[in-house]
Amino acid sequence: MNKRFRLYLLSCLTAIMCWAGQAAEQLNVVTSLSQSDPMYHGLIKFKQLVEQASNQSITIQIFIGSQLGNDNDILEQAMAGAPIAVLVDAGRLAFYQHEIGVVGAPYLLNNLAELSLLINSPIFANWSKQLAKDSGLKILAFNWWQGQRHVLANKIVRQPEDLAGIRLRTIGAPVWIETIQAMGATPTPLAWAEVYSGLQQQVIDGAEAQHAGTYGARLYEVISYINKTAHINLISGLVASNHWFEKLSLQQQQIILDSALVAGKFASDLVVEKESEIEAQLIAEGIKIITPDISEFRRATQVVYRNLGYQKLQQQIRTYLNQQAVGVKNVE
Repeated sequence: MNKRFRLYLLSCLTAIMCWAGQAAEQLNVVTSLSQSDPMYHGLIKFKQLVEQASNQSITIQIFIGSQLGNDNDILEQAMAGAPIAVLVDAGRLAFYQHEIGVVGAPYLLNNLAELSLLINSPIFANWSKQLAKDSGLKILAFNWWQGQRHVLANKIVRQPEDLAGIRLRTIGAPVWIETIQAMGATPTPLAWAEVYSGLQQQVIDGAEAQHAGTYGARLYEVISYINKTAHINLISGLVASNHWFEKLSLQQQQIILDSALVAGKFASDLVVEKESEIEAQLIAEGIKIITPDISEFRRATQVVYRNLGYQKLQQQIRTYLNQQAVGVKNVE
């Protein structure tokens, strides 16, 4: 009996240790955004989905305001194999996989339906595979649409010439820098956390952001106009360490991927739902909304595709999207 009891205790202890080892698997998720942003609520959704579906064998801890470092720092940590993920745009990923940067190029996509087609295409799947292979970065889902980027300034901007001499804060990645320069401004890379003080101290003359980001960072306190140029659709992905991801069981991997996709759609839908409400709040704070004719900006920024070697890729994407759209119409 004693031997049986000892064996029983040993089996129980082994089971408990295995469960504890699974429960200890943690992923830290970092964003530069605030708790008011729809993306943050999407990350909360991701946490809930993962922890519930995995029976707590994977836990998610969320850090806002770049608490663990800026986006580039987090990507470097992920590449080194750390159990960390970050919500990041395609422009930053272009440093590691050139082609993927085109997703952040100006006026590439016309609507969210085209975004869905592109991120589910063989084209995007190939970029994602190469990114994981060459740089150790695993895209969990790339359907996190944060909104259209607009020019924030203390002057009205109706055409590219109005941006002459304006130091405009942007993300420090080639596609963003080239876009802002083509629009007529002087691109000035700056960490998002420093934009408010940069505007306040006149280190920069303006910035560009989506409504939720503008409101969350309280930029309405230091700018007067939002000029709705809609020059870039800010599309982000939840990106983690491929080394960490591959250590998970196949079941856990699928839970992570499914949860990231569902949470991304949840966050994107929230942006669509809240965008007019946030714009009304910005107006209530004293912001004046300007709606210029964007055709001149669209023409001016076509040079970005040539400068970055994206012309053929742009044509390939447009051909694919047009073919898919025709296919959908035929089915209907």
